[in-house]
Amino acid sequence: MMEISIIPMTTSEDMDGKGYVHWKSWHETYTGLIDPAYMERITLEKCVDMVHRWPQNMMVAKDGDKVIGFVGYGEHLDDTLTDCGEVFAIYVLAEYYGQKVGYALMNAAFEKLAAYKKIAVWVLKGNDRAIKFYERYGFRFDGTEKEVKLGTPNTELRMVYTRK
Repeated sequence: MMEISIIPMTTSEDMDGKGYVHWKSWHETYTGLIDPAYMERITLEKCVDMVHRWPQNMMVAKDGDKVIGFVGYGEHLDDTLTDCGEVFAIYVLAEYYGQKVGYALMNAAFEKLAAYKKIAVWVLKGNDRAIKFYERYGFRFDGTEKEVKLGTPNTELRMVYTRK
């Protein structure tokens, strides 16, 4: 029986685990969706280095001592929405799909963002698995999109959750 815990990311080991999940889940999620040359530049070392430089507002999901997912959250940095929090990133290793790890991470982020009436996420167009997850959680498209350069141009779509 798996025992999943969601905790603030505080130790160097948790940061290294988050870096691994970031790298592995990017390759599991975006292969075929974004430029292969860009994907080759997303290395484990870069992901680990990034988390050690910016560890703030991060929670990790652990199965025992193993980091299996993470969520990053904070204030929405787009002035088109006011009083809005944002889930900047949420990833779970593919081997843990369907085990409610994403829901547990999202619930933890929502607790940290309790002061906000709205929560936004950006999702890559074509990432149907993530879109379905966000829709099941209660997020809806608000019609806002932006172009992001991931080697080649890609489109991100904004989804917003409004608390009742």
